[in-house]
Amino acid sequence: MPVASPAPLPSHGPALVIRQEERADAEADLERSVELLRAVATGVIAHDRVVRLYAPAATVAMSRRESRLPGIATARRASRALGFAPVIRPTGGRAVAYDETCIVFDVIAREEDGAIDQVRFFRQIGEALAAALRGLGVDARVGDVPGEYCPGEFSINARGAVKLIGTSQRAVRGARLLSGMLPLAGVERFTDVLLAVNAALGLDWDPATFGSLGAETAVIPRAAAEDALIAALAGG
Repeated sequence: MPVASPAPLPSHGPALVIRQEERADAEADLERSVELLRAVATGVIAHDRVVRLYAPAATVAMSRRESRLPGIATARRASRALGFAPVIRPTGGRAVAYDETCIVFDVIAREEDGAIDQVRFFRQIGEALAAALRGLGVDARVGDVPGEYCPGEFSINARGAVKLIGTSQRAVRGARLLSGMLPLAGVERFTDVLLAVNAALGLDWDPATFGSLGAETAVIPRAAAEDALIAALAGG
């Protein structure tokens, strides 16, 4: 019996789409995510949904929970030694590594009276992203891959074998933020730093599960991949 798709989240007009052109450091990019979340929540931005895409600096983004683990100082040193800025991100999850060869995205939705719960938002965005990647020729599915980095039920994987996109959330009164990352090319640099970081934190993962769009399809220009993500994330 087919599984019904979740009902669309509320929307009252077109999303505000921000293709960030300027380059910022790792902390500034994550701070911008929180600024947008608060601006939507307070009505400073008069849109029910904001989508932001950018090419990040080399970053290892860890969660607040990881920042309290005994190995955090060693993890930070390992990140810097391998050319990645270690930062604490505003959303949940576990460590993820990325750089300018990736697309990082935020989607912020206005939320009134608890209208958008966490699971529903994960599922709706995850299924939209998987559909977008299928449109690019990827066998994309929603679900975790055993041993993946930053494991999550609503990861987007390829072939059930490698993780392509992970998502994490943060909510404030009036709005909800979901962030994620899609690697476009080689991932060896990311697996190297995550092996070191997760070893320092005492966390296991399988580097063979770190996938990329480029490994799953013919060459797709960055702009085309961004267009596909925007179409998925800006929908109502």
